[in-house]
Amino acid sequence: MSSGKKQNLKAEKELQRAFKTNKDLRSYGLRTELSGGEARLQGVVDTLIEKERATALAQSIPGVEKVENAISISTDGPITDGEVEFEVFEELAKAPEVNPQHIWAESHGGTVILKGETSRREEIEAARRAAAKARGVKEILNEVKLKEPPATLEDIFHSQVRNDKENS
Repeated sequence: MSSGKKQNLKAEKELQRAFKTNKDLRSYGLRTELSGGEARLQGVVDTLIEKERATALAQSIPGVEKVENAISISTDGPITDGEVEFEVFEELAKAPEVNPQHIWAESHGGTVILKGETSRREEIEAARRAAAKARGVKEILNEVKLKEPPATLEDIFHSQVRNDKENS
């Protein structure tokens, strides 16, 4: 057996072991295959965050160069856009890094659109992570506007000095 095939087999066993022992994913019985450095993931999970965790777990295995995530997201029955929005709102409210007055969400067929305005990129990413925990979310689009932070007194002073120099 060539060393490349041995490495692929070792990586495939490590990939399968990782999914069988991961506390967040093991109960789903996800299927994994590895061929030529490309991992293929299959199965069903409850939330988008779990699907994203599966991708991250596969990418962490030495020998995995690419991940094709064919995992589906399913709920225990039909869920309306209003219910998805309510669950996303609850997750946003629980996230200490997110101010629900800055960022909120709309849902259309499992696609959640984050809306609002903030001056912090970290708040947008925290809102995306929080929304991914809600049931029924299959995809997240970001329409949050990143605004400039308010000018400090020092910024105003330096701006005025530049204006004075230009006008003299």
